[in-house]
Amino acid sequence: MTTKRHDSSVYERIEGDDGFQELRRRFRSWAFPMTAAFLAWYLLYVVLSGWARDFMGIKLIGNVNVALVLGLLQFVSTFWIAWAYSRYAGRRLDPLADEIRHEAEAEAERENA
Repeated sequence: MTTKRHDSSVYERIEGDDGFQELRRRFRSWAFPMTAAFLAWYLLYVVLSGWARDFMGIKLIGNVNVALVLGLLQFVSTFWIAWAYSRYAGRRLDPLADEIRHEAEAEAERENA
């Protein structure tokens, strides 16, 4: 029982830490706008597919039309976002998360010693 109480107090201290709050702010400042942009892009594709059929049916090269190109760009944008997030996390999130983890581990070692 004391272990659970001890664990929860450690998590509460970490959550209240300025470094953790900065980590959350950095994550949200990237994830929320990017999610909104991707959803808007996806919604645009759906709306165009439903209400701009003539535009989506324009042939660009042979049987390749605007709808196909925009649909393939959905996949490209998904992979680009994953790549961009990986780079962002590596530069801005992971170092701070590692620092927080090391501090928590050192605190736990001090308390267990």
